[in-house]
Amino acid sequence: MKTIYIVTLILIATCLGAFAVDLKTDNSKDPVSPGQTEHIIRLKLRNLKQIAEVNERYQSFNVEMCEVVGGRFWIPYVLLDSTKIRGGGFDALKRKIPAVNLYDKKLRMLTSELGPTYIRVSGTWANSTYFQDNDDSKLVTAPDGYENVLTRKEWKGVIDFCKAVDGKLAASFAISDGMRDKEGNWTSAQVEPLINYTKSIGGEIAVAEMFNEPSHASHGNAPKNYDGNYFDKDFAAFKSFVRSAMPEMIIAGPGSTGEGGIMPGISLTTDQIFAADPKPNFDIWSYHYYGILSKRCFGRQTPENAISKEWLSKTELGLKYYEEFRDKYQPCAPIWLTETAEASCGGNPLSETYLDCFRYLEQLGRLAKRNVQVVMHNTLCASEYGILDQYTLEPRPNYWAALLWNKLMGTKVYDAGVLTDGVDIFAHSLKNSSKGMAVLIVNTKDTEQSIFIPAKAKQYLFSADVFQPKSANELQTKTVKLNGQVLNLNSDGALPNIKGKKVYPGVFKLPPYSFLFLSF
Repeated sequence: MKTIYIVTLILIATCLGAFAVDLKTDNSKDPVSPGQTEHIIRLKLRNLKQIAEVNERYQSFNVEMCEVVGGRFWIPYVLLDSTKIRGGGFDALKRKIPAVNLYDKKLRMLTSELGPTYIRVSGTWANSTYFQDNDDSKLVTAPDGYENVLTRKEWKGVIDFCKAVDGKLAASFAISDGMRDKEGNWTSAQVEPLINYTKSIGGEIAVAEMFNEPSHASHGNAPKNYDGNYFDKDFAAFKSFVRSAMPEMIIAGPGSTGEGGIMPGISLTTDQIFAADPKPNFDIWSYHYYGILSKRCFGRQTPENAISKEWLSKTELGLKYYEEFRDKYQPCAPIWLTETAEASCGGNPLSETYLDCFRYLEQLGRLAKRNVQVVMHNTLCASEYGILDQYTLEPRPNYWAALLWNKLMGTKVYDAGVLTDGVDIFAHSLKNSSKGMAVLIVNTKDTEQSIFIPAKAKQYLFSADVFQPKSANELQTKTVKLNGQVLNLNSDGALPNIKGKKVYPGVFKLPPYSFLFLSF
């Protein structure tokens, strides 16, 4: 009896001690069997330092203006004819798509499960879209100075969709020649009727950038020779108008992308925007990030690179570049990433596979630790980088990753420590819990990892629908497993019941090329 008592005390002391261990690599024999040595990563749950707090709508999504009005968007790879592209120029990369049905029950149900979010309706198409402020049939051709037409019915679909999915609307406006006076000055000719109509149907534009990606103004339908002086003059007029017309709307900007050598085609730099006086002043400092051009636009991405340390950390380089400008010009402004995906130009073929889940989750985890407040993925349901299939609206692997992030990861962000190369750990408060914690562990290595879990938890283990994958190339599957079961919608179209599996204190074997959510 005395022996049992002593052993019990030892076990209690060991378990209590486990709550205080650091997140570190450990080659000791504890807590494995006597005589066994194992490389162990040990979790710390107590006394973690809070390093950031993100917006409750941190994980958000883009619906391109092109989707709303119907237009030319990125041609699917299965229809891509490379011989025609080289002779046909940039426009050969696109094809006509119909307007998305924002009243589709399946789309609304799946999006609602990711709420609350921001739904950003923008993109290059928005830069030259004419708002047809009447209930007549849609114009066949846009008026001079515009390229696209947005009807009241289409915009009401956006407002209704946002209401239905607990999404606050983010937007941008036209910048093209059609909305300017004879001297080329910015006017409210398009912004005013859009705002007035939005109000009339009980809608709200929560946040807006003046226009999409000034860094690429020359490719985005801005007036000829658009420069920093032009931008600052436009912005002063824009801000003056919206402060009176919709004072509750948050102004974000500049919304540039690709500077610092990350992407080509820069025609207007952030320094040029802030060279003139008066300098623009934004409520939110926004930027866009794509780490690479897609194969469609002659970029190159390999499966091995897609889970490399260099690739996964590149999102922090993009942040660092714009963060330095924020600190220089508007040090108190919160930072939002208002458009991002695996690759520009619609994404690579791997964007719609399990392989991109690592980039998706690492980006959310890394940027939350750097106090980025909102991350808007492009897109919700268009092209290869959509988290839902464009035609069937079936969830892609990134949708399931987004669903679990939304289910578990709260707004408070903690320092999880420095970890083994190839294994990253992100710690947040547990969503909708005053005391709980959620931990995400990402294993990009081709070997099993031993994780010591110090307390009882629920596990959500994601893996590829491939038996014992040996290489990154095998991770390009469009189905994913949760705790060993393939994730699919139910036969009635509803989401499956997502349940965690109980896991107890001790060593957990994390499979190669997998990621694990734990809720404590």
